[in-house]
Parts: sequence; structure tokens; C-alpha cells
Amino acid sequence: MSTYTKEEIIEIYNKPLMELIFEAAQVHRKYHDPSKVQVSTLISIKTGGCPEDCGYCPQAARYHTQIDKNELLPYETVLNLAKRAKDNGSSRVCMGAAWRNVKEGEDFESVLKMVSGISDLNMEVCCTLGMVTESQATRLAEAGLHYYNHNLDTSEEYYKEVISTRGYEDRLETLDNVRKSALKVCSGGIIGMGEKVEDRAGMLLSLSKLDPQPESVPINALVAVEGTPLEEQTIVPVWDVVRMIATTRIVMPKTTVRLSAGRTEMSTEGQALCFMAGASSIFAGEKLLTTPNPGEDKDAEMFSLLGLIPTEKKKDNTGKFKIRKSLVEAETSKKWSRPGHTIERNLQATEKAKEIRKSLKEG
Repeated sequence: MSTYTKEEIIEIYNKPLMELIFEAAQVHRKYHDPSKVQVSTLISIKTGGCPEDCGYCPQAARYHTQIDKNELLPYETVLNLAKRAKDNGSSRVCMGAAWRNVKEGEDFESVLKMVSGISDLNMEVCCTLGMVTESQATRLAEAGLHYYNHNLDTSEEYYKEVISTRGYEDRLETLDNVRKSALKVCSGGIIGMGEKVEDRAGMLLSLSKLDPQPESVPINALVAVEGTPLEEQTIVPVWDVVRMIATTRIVMPKTTVRLSAGRTEMSTEGQALCFMAGASSIFAGEKLLTTPNPGEDKDAEMFSLLGLIPTEKKKDNTGKFKIRKSLVEAETSKKWSRPGHTIERNLQATEKAKEIRKSLKEG
């Protein structure tokens, strides 16, 4: 694979749109079947109550948003949701839990059981559970997990403007732990948070420098949720999404580029350009964790119109791993970072949430 500098990535991103799409389409056809699109389903197995302050996230406990919080879902509920997803055409399930990081105990054991059960359905399984240690990633691989998702979100420079409760290096360390466990890496980001083109290029540079490059890169358009610090952000133009997908495809030609959050604001024509530019996966269902998403019927209609075919899951045995006792003991005292800076808009959203909760309690 070719390696690009940040300046070269910016140059690719800023090419005339039709030229950019054409080049990306050529790369896409070289490494992928352009008629095949993987349909994935997100299941929020534990919603809300997260201690982080991510400016885009309605699941942060410190903000007041209209989401229905729940503790970890029962195994049977999750398995039934996965079976329904498979019946509706999904070949991949991604389970998300609103945790800062994975902690040993009953909940993690339950997640391992969920992973094993869904893998037995011959579905590809991905998890996004926050930061993980090497031994935890290895246990997930043993259970049958194929991918672990941990997004970089944005560039290292702009990251400090979005999140203050953990450092960028924790993101990179988690991805390194995932790679050591022989799991496949799923990592991408969000556009439309107020970042510059340079930040978008910076994120792609960080991802492209991982060795090997991520097998999966989701591109999300911000869904601004009332109550979060980014609630007033305007909807990112569809052309920006197309450019980001095309640039990702050129910079990381073998990765699966996933058209993720923000599709409800996109027309069928806009999504068609995304597929032409290199997207080969979407998330189906009426909700992505806590934000709206087109339903299966609408996606089936779009697939028929565009001549796209949902891919079938290919059996992928990750292999068995033995966890070294010394590794587990060394990780029991693992402390993830807590940067000392503050983000004014995050603090304002937190104070606003406190006032709303106080008035609700009094009223």
C-alpha cells in the first residue's frame, strides 16, 4: 500500500469532485466487488450513563438528552435481536455498550457469552465497549469476536476540542491491544463537529499509519442531538461525506469503508455517490445506538434501484488464544488517562443538564 503525507491527503480530498469520485471508483473496483454491500446491525446492549464527556454523544451521563437508558440487556434479548437482524438481511452485528472501558466481572462475562452466541449464528461480530486491555481483547477473540471498534473520532489536534476525559493515546493503545489479540481493527471517525479539512486528513493519516491498516473504517456524519455540546452544529453537506469516503478509499484501498451515521439526512442519490466512491457497508435498522437511521424496507428499495447485493457472511474463525497469567496480572492495575484540560461548551452543556434535572425534580 502507498503511504501518504497529510498534505497529500488534503490534496486528494480537495480534487474536483467528479475526478475524485472517478479515481476512488477505480481503486474500489481494483480491490472490491462494487456490487456487494455488507449490511450490518447495531445493537445497544447497554445504553446511557457513560462517564465520558464526548461532545457529540447523547449517552454521556453529564448531559440531559431524551434517550432511554438501560443496564446490560439479557443474553436472550440480544440473541433474539441478532436473529431478527439476520432474517432482515444483516450479515454483521455490532454490539455497543456505553462504558468508558471494559471492566472484569459479571457484565464482561455476559458480553463474552453474547459474542459466542451471535458468532454461532454464522454472523460477523463486532463490539464497541470502550477501552480494552490486551487480555480483554484476547478473551473477546476467544469468544468468537471478529472486529473491535474504537474510533479515533477526529485528528489528534482537534480531539482536545471534543473530549477531555481521555487522551488520544488511549485510543491508539486500545487499537494496539486489539491488534495484538489478532482481532480485526474497526476505527474511523465523525465529520461535521466543527473540524477543518486538515483535521479530517489528520484522522485518515493516523489510521493509515497503523500497521497493518484497519480492515474497517466507518465514516459518520454528526447527528446533532439536543442536550449535547454539539447540538447546534449544522448538518454536514452530503458532498463532504462523499469526499471523505472517496479519500478514505484512495488512502486505504483494501479497507472496508462503512457509510455509517447520518444517512437519514442523505438522499438516495447522495448515498449512490457514496457507494460509487468506495463505501461497501451500511448499518441497517431504524436506530444506530441512539440516533435515527433508515429502516430495512427503505434500504431494500435502494439496493434494488441501484443494483446492489447484500453480502453473505463468510465463516471466519479467529482462532483460539491462550491468555498468559502474567499478562492478566500486569493489567489488573491498568489506569487509563484523564487529561487535565477543560472544554467550555462541554461544561456549559453539563451545567444546563444540572439545571434541567433540578427543575424536573422540583416540578
